[in-house]
Amino acid sequence: MKSTILKKTYVAIYRLLDRVSPIRGDCGALCGQACCDCDDLAADASKASDMGMYLLPGEEKVYTRREDWLTWSVDPVEYYDFPDSWRGMVYFIKCNNAPHCVRKLRPIQCRTFPLAPHITKSGSFHLILNTDALPYVCPLITEQIPLNRSFIRATYTVWKRLIKDPLIYDLVKMDSGRRSPNTIIVR
Repeated sequence: MKSTILKKTYVAIYRLLDRVSPIRGDCGALCGQACCDCDDLAADASKASDMGMYLLPGEEKVYTRREDWLTWSVDPVEYYDFPDSWRGMVYFIKCNNAPHCVRKLRPIQCRTFPLAPHITKSGSFHLILNTDALPYVCPLITEQIPLNRSFIRATYTVWKRLIKDPLIYDLVKMDSGRRSPNTIIVR
């Protein structure tokens, strides 16, 4: 799958997101790093080892695929529910020692959580609180803890850039269409 986003753009996005955090301090202290280490929290214990993250198209360029802290799998897109515009393979990574992954190499969707990009039916772009079904409880979402403005601004900037790629736009549009019309718009 060919993304229009270059490796250097992903690296710049990672650097930008390294400078911000959802809240002041370590948000993982609120929940015991539930989003990083949810093997014990998976509703179906047989799926616990499947917990991981699909990379965005082109994001795999940031990695060498020799990182000993990650397990990689490469899967045909047609095996999973991805946009029809996607062709070829998708990359799935799982941290071998969660929550002690290499923080500077967390995928974008980890870095921008608990926010998610959302495109309305009229085509407007917003950030929302991620209310997708999760195998854990995130206090940032359930308690609607106020997020740092700098985190919201940086996340908005990042996703606004990412959706310029047609493949990522199609993914965000598909995910947005599945959400409740009562989504909580953050920006």
